[in-house]
Amino acid sequence: MKLLTTLLCIPLSLTTAVFADSKGAPVAESRPFTVSSPHGDRVDPYYWLRDDSRSSPEVIAYLEAENAYALAHQASYADLVEQLTDELIGRLQQDDSSVPFVMGDYQYSTRFETGKEYPIYVRTPVAGGDEQILLDVNVLAEGQDYFQVANWSVSPDQQKLAYMEDTTGRRQYQLRVKDLTTGTLLADTMTGLSSSLAWSADSQHLFVVENDPVTLLSTKVYRHKLGSPVNERALVYQEHDNSFFMGVGNTRDRNFVVIGVSSTVSNEMRVLDASKPDGDFQLIAPRQRDFKYSVDHLNGRWIINTDWDAPNYRLMTVAHDKIGDRNHWQELIGHDEQVFLESFIAFENYLVINERSEGLRRIRLINWEDMNQQQFLASDEPSYVMGFSVNPEQSQQWLRYTYTSLTTPASVYEVHMKTGERRLLKQDVVLGGFDQANYVTERVWVPVDDGVKVPVSLLYRKGFERDGSAPLYQYAYGSYGISMDPFFRSGILSLVDRGFVYAIAHIRGGQEMGRHWYEDGKLLNKINTFTDFIAVTDYLVEHKYAAPDTVIGMGGSAGGLLMGAVANMAPQKYLGLVAHVPFVDVVTTMLDESLPLTTNEYDEWGNPNDKVYYDYMLSYSPYDQVSEQAYPALFITTGFHDSQVQYFEPAKWVARLRTVNTSDKPILFRTTMEAGHGGRSGRFARLGQVAEEYGFLLDLVQQAQSARD
Repeated sequence: MKLLTTLLCIPLSLTTAVFADSKGAPVAESRPFTVSSPHGDRVDPYYWLRDDSRSSPEVIAYLEAENAYALAHQASYADLVEQLTDELIGRLQQDDSSVPFVMGDYQYSTRFETGKEYPIYVRTPVAGGDEQILLDVNVLAEGQDYFQVANWSVSPDQQKLAYMEDTTGRRQYQLRVKDLTTGTLLADTMTGLSSSLAWSADSQHLFVVENDPVTLLSTKVYRHKLGSPVNERALVYQEHDNSFFMGVGNTRDRNFVVIGVSSTVSNEMRVLDASKPDGDFQLIAPRQRDFKYSVDHLNGRWIINTDWDAPNYRLMTVAHDKIGDRNHWQELIGHDEQVFLESFIAFENYLVINERSEGLRRIRLINWEDMNQQQFLASDEPSYVMGFSVNPEQSQQWLRYTYTSLTTPASVYEVHMKTGERRLLKQDVVLGGFDQANYVTERVWVPVDDGVKVPVSLLYRKGFERDGSAPLYQYAYGSYGISMDPFFRSGILSLVDRGFVYAIAHIRGGQEMGRHWYEDGKLLNKINTFTDFIAVTDYLVEHKYAAPDTVIGMGGSAGGLLMGAVANMAPQKYLGLVAHVPFVDVVTTMLDESLPLTTNEYDEWGNPNDKVYYDYMLSYSPYDQVSEQAYPALFITTGFHDSQVQYFEPAKWVARLRTVNTSDKPILFRTTMEAGHGGRSGRFARLGQVAEEYGFLLDLVQQAQSARD
């Protein structure tokens, strides 16, 4: 083998651990390292690719070699990638604005301007007057390879703006505070924070959460008085259980500051009268395993959504002077085995619930005066998503909500909660000749081996014939109880317009069908997530929605774990798999408590210090289960500064795959060196990354179809 001097414009001394195989693909040097555990040792030949400092010349050389190899492979279809990039950007209405919402004396909105990557946050006085720019993120991002404003909040007196910024993509935020009367930044700056924040009622105190500098777990809540030295901030709460993460915020009425700590199976909330920032926080209810709840405050009482004796959740209430003991809670909406209560908004006259029924998110309105008086917002489509829009004022009479489907662009409606009058406020404009009538959405139910039926949302062009000739792009996630709803995505039209069927497999591990759907896809049931995905593929091929030789699977993060498991379990069923920022080194990561997210995810994946979980996790961990077989084509991505799934997981996975893969299909590995888990921060830059993925798989499909013909 020879050094990759033809691919890299870097000194030879930096590439001594990277070689090229006979096809010119990078090969990382094997350096056996023993990973110890209470249940035996494993040898990891590529552990050396982990560099927590992100400064190792050898590691950077390997990642750059992989990037160069991917770009060299892409050269044969570079024109297609350029065309796709233009196409994806061309569907955007670049000079776009959100629907303004009223909060206090101002109406607030977000807008984008033509040619600019980032949003501009603005407000206008309700009584009339000139627009005021709160934040122009384009200006803030100047000179930065990566920039994100993750959260912002206007003070109760409407004179100050606090926001959290990230310049690496590692989700370690810096607090900035802007004086809205002068436009100047205050000296109140703190680093190493989570993105959450809360205001006191006097607009003089901020509550923020500090992260542990090593594990990045949120551990401490501080109260900072504006204008005082940062090192004089007061510690108001510290979490000692590293299986919990934490956040702060205000209730919708802004009367309280809330500290929430949460793990996979339990949580706990503390509240403080916002007018008494120096006071003590009070517990809503103490933590208990397998007990979760969320709260909001309305007119002296707390409304609570909880799984207490209710796997699909129920709504309860308690007076503020009775908090601390859940035995004082009184039921408002009872448990329903067929309906999952996802969230709620408490208005002065109405209670509004966002719930799931048969896998679909719908909205229910309930009159406080007569809780038997209920109405559901209607839809004419078989597969859709309804959710809450911005509703900052409890006194408002109009509920704002969002509606979308695979064929309907994101829309914002408002409905008068008393009369039922409905108004469309905005529907996203999709350029490039988009016509909703040219597309069809469908929902099918796929039976799997253990008797359950998995819902699948489908999108295809009108006129599509089920003759078994179409390429398939099948997406899923299947973890953390996160549901993958059938949202409109303008980008997917670039595949559907080229004959693809797009499928979202609502597999177990999500919460589409209620809490049991999640429980059946985690811990010692995790295999169901993978077999559900494969069963959906088999069904769609068998029922002629797709050709068996042009099936593409895609997933990201925990969905990347899904892709890794599927690659090992059923490689012959997929032409290609796309794994974005994939969590693939399950056992080694979960053994290492110094890594972010490890300890607070034991109840998701299992604690490998327990042999039962160790053996089970090892049985599906994609990195550990790589074997000598013919793998499908793989397109794998990561971010060098990723704090959620460290870059070295996919790097090691690719290195091992290259040594055992017996197929001639390409394996491409792209590292975004200036970003983290979410990829590049600019809206156009992100679409360029999508174009690379689509170009890769369209080239694969074209080759497969040519071979078939």
